Order: sequence, then structure tokens, then C-alpha cells
Amino acid sequence: MEANVRAMNETALALFRAGHLGVTGEALALPLLETAGSTGPGDAAYEEIFHPLAEQLLFRCDAVLRIGGPSEGADLMVARARAWGKDVCTSLDDIPAAR
Repeated sequence: MEANVRAMNETALALFRAGHLGVTGEALALPLLETAGSTGPGDAAYEEIFHPLAEQLLFRCDAVLRIGGPSEGADLMVARARAWGKDVCTSLDDIPAAR
């Protein structure tokens, strides 16, 4: 998970430098999980916070940038984003210019 979070943070930084606000669910959820005493995926605090927070964030986003390899969670978020009519990009090169 640490390597994935690092990759997401690097991508969020690139988006920021391009004039966007790239926000990851992990950036918001991980501190809450720690505070709630989560010991890892699957425990009660994780189930309460991790995916529900990601869905709330996704609902408020304009678009999604899907990076990395296979991930059931990321694929679920992409499917939800498409169902909600959000743009889904798969490369930084696909990101439109900031408004």
C-alpha cells in the first residue's frame, strides 16, 4: 500500500502543478483510520471509513484519473465514476487544461 500511496501522491503533485486539485481518498482516509484505531483492511474502522470516504470524495470530484495496475477498489471507483457521469482518464496526458 505504501508504494501505491506514493504513486498517487506523485500524481496528485503533478496535477497540482498543472493547475488542478488532485485529491486521493487515501490522503483523507489514512489519518482517520489511524485515529479510529484501525489495524488494517477489513476491520470495523476500515469498513466504516475507507470506501465510504472514497465514495463521498468521488461524488464531489469533476473527474477521476485511474493510475497503476490491477486494483479491485480502484476499478470499483472507476465504475462508480462512470455511472455518475464523471470523466475518467487513464493518463496525465489525458487531463484537460485547468480552467
